[in-house]
Amino acid sequence: MNRPVSLALVWHMHQPFYKDLVTGEYVMPWVRMHAVKDYYDMVAVLDRFPEVHVTFNLVPSLLLQIEDYVHNGASDVLLDLTRKSPSDLTHAEKVSLLQYFFMANWETMVNPYPRYRDLLLKRGRFVSQAELSKVAKRFSPQELLDLQVWFNLTWFGFIYRHEDPVIKELLAKGKYFSSDDKKAVVLKQREVMGKIIPKYKELSDRGQIELTTTPFYHPILPLLCDTNSAKEAMPLAKLPPSAFQHPEDAAAQIGMAVDFFAERFGAKPGGMWPSEGSVSETMIPLIAQAGIKWLATDEGILERSLHKIEMRGRALAAADLYQPYLVEHDGSQVAMIFRNHFLSDQIGFVYQRWSIGDSLRDFASHLHNIRISLPEDGQNYLVPVILDGENAWEYYPDGGKSFLESFYGSLASGREARTVRVSDYLQENPPRRKLTRLFAGSWINSNFKIWIGHDEDNLAWDYLNKARLALEPFKKEEQPVAWQELYIAEGSDWCWWYGDDHSSENDHLFDALFRKHLKNIYTLIGRVPPKYLDNPIKQMSTLVRPLKEPTYLINPVLDGEVTSYYEWLSAGVFDISKARGAMHQIETLLRDIHFGYSLTDLFIRLGLNISMYSEEAKTFTFAVVFTHPVDRKFEIGFDRSKGYFTFDREMRCGIAKIIEIGVPFSVLGVKPCDKLEFVVVISKDGQEVERWPKGGGIYVTVPSDTYEQEQWSV
Repeated sequence: MNRPVSLALVWHMHQPFYKDLVTGEYVMPWVRMHAVKDYYDMVAVLDRFPEVHVTFNLVPSLLLQIEDYVHNGASDVLLDLTRKSPSDLTHAEKVSLLQYFFMANWETMVNPYPRYRDLLLKRGRFVSQAELSKVAKRFSPQELLDLQVWFNLTWFGFIYRHEDPVIKELLAKGKYFSSDDKKAVVLKQREVMGKIIPKYKELSDRGQIELTTTPFYHPILPLLCDTNSAKEAMPLAKLPPSAFQHPEDAAAQIGMAVDFFAERFGAKPGGMWPSEGSVSETMIPLIAQAGIKWLATDEGILERSLHKIEMRGRALAAADLYQPYLVEHDGSQVAMIFRNHFLSDQIGFVYQRWSIGDSLRDFASHLHNIRISLPEDGQNYLVPVILDGENAWEYYPDGGKSFLESFYGSLASGREARTVRVSDYLQENPPRRKLTRLFAGSWINSNFKIWIGHDEDNLAWDYLNKARLALEPFKKEEQPVAWQELYIAEGSDWCWWYGDDHSSENDHLFDALFRKHLKNIYTLIGRVPPKYLDNPIKQMSTLVRPLKEPTYLINPVLDGEVTSYYEWLSAGVFDISKARGAMHQIETLLRDIHFGYSLTDLFIRLGLNISMYSEEAKTFTFAVVFTHPVDRKFEIGFDRSKGYFTFDREMRCGIAKIIEIGVPFSVLGVKPCDKLEFVVVISKDGQEVERWPKGGGIYVTVPSDTYEQEQWSV
């Protein structure tokens, strides 16, 4: 195709619902922090690029929480800690301050500021809870005050950093802040939050952006309609003993979202990004009846709906992927678009590590390749790029300012693509093709494994089902808050943390809050909450599985360098950031674990967030601990008497930019087809500071002599 393609940029804005409706407490601060850092900047930056058209998907429960801060003076646990005078802090509160007030990306949000970095170094970059209690005694009131200010200051977005005189002055001041400085920061946070919804309405009213929505509390609609829908993608999955089948709840979540949206923005939304891109045929009538004209999900759903997933190694034809489809079910119909997974992930996860020039050239190159692969048939094709609009920017230098400005500037030229609002595109280019089948799944691996099927997920669904049965005799007019608590508990965020898919330092908080919402239902209807709701659902033994299993034999050079792009390409990868599951956890020593094997050796590669040449690295001991079927530990530590790192003689090791390890299977005493389990442990002064995976291990099956033939046949 010779002319530019249409490009639909869709930014999805969402945070879990952190408020306990009975106590009124917000247990985590991330709505406030992302509101200050991302939600305003992402829309306000478009003032400079009137030619660029964008779609924003705003989750109603997020907007409701923002309004609560702005209009009702809502607070959260860390805002309460911020407001307290350092001299009034208890010892436990000082420990909490040191534990939580460095929750930001250290590379981009702490290290650039000398005072904030010095406070981190004084606390220690990697410290245990016991050490925090000791360290807290060494912080002066002024240092604690500076920490209170810096945690809140560093989360400001680039517009206020560059344009607001108060924030600019405080950034320049850098240290020895006063209580008035702290009050000014808190007031500025509320000021920014108050501008967010009006700014989105302003750009929507002038036609530059389209605003869409998601079911109110971010539930997985197909699972609300019928948890058995998970069987389509996961036929062997173990599901809860009693199916959750409440399409009326799905309809209520959709209806509440549409009404809320219309009240804030003056019109009903035309489109919807269903929570987690989750779709099924059953939900189509509910969407259509609410007046929603189009849905978006991932290209993997289209592949499976078109029965083309069996074409291993081959993508959908460009003409199949880059056009809208009409989906009909039970006499109702909606249009659907399918996101380009690769380009969406490039912005979300890759370009943050690239130069701006390389990023823009890469994006343009992919658009060019898409364009020339499309037929010259007179049709206007659409490339949807849909991703999280908030969490990526703390990983970009300068909060994403330079990238976004350059990115939008390049798109304004319209050489490879012209940006469109999705509804505008569909108005001019209605779907020409129908999907005779819509595969039930989400944007993650085209299934619902994240949210159902694990014992913890299933237990959560069982508790939800029981709470709903208890609430059912009460009309919504009689118990409006109890019904809201139910709808909150139906959100996708709780099961995100259950099971073996994700883990974070806040697992216990999410678990406790989910159970509290269910307890509140019983309390509000005058019943004593069941005792089982006092017990955590999340178990410490939960295994977080690697994100990528080994695919073939490897034989890397163990020199501490990535000698060749290909030497670890077939290895398995355990990505720490994905395993933690949240973008706001304190940075870890370990970045990732690669693991693979030859027929004779197990290979492990440790990627680190510190330099092995640094003095800091010399204070740690790195260990690979085998827990099944053998009990063996292989350690790497710095020997100060010798002046270099030493390691067990039974293993081979290369230490430089990374740590590369080789252990013969013969040393471990295992035979082909045995299952090995190991963890990586980092210690300091004999005290464990990190263990990955948390509460479980990485499993490796020892390859047999026929492994290569078996892989070839696959």
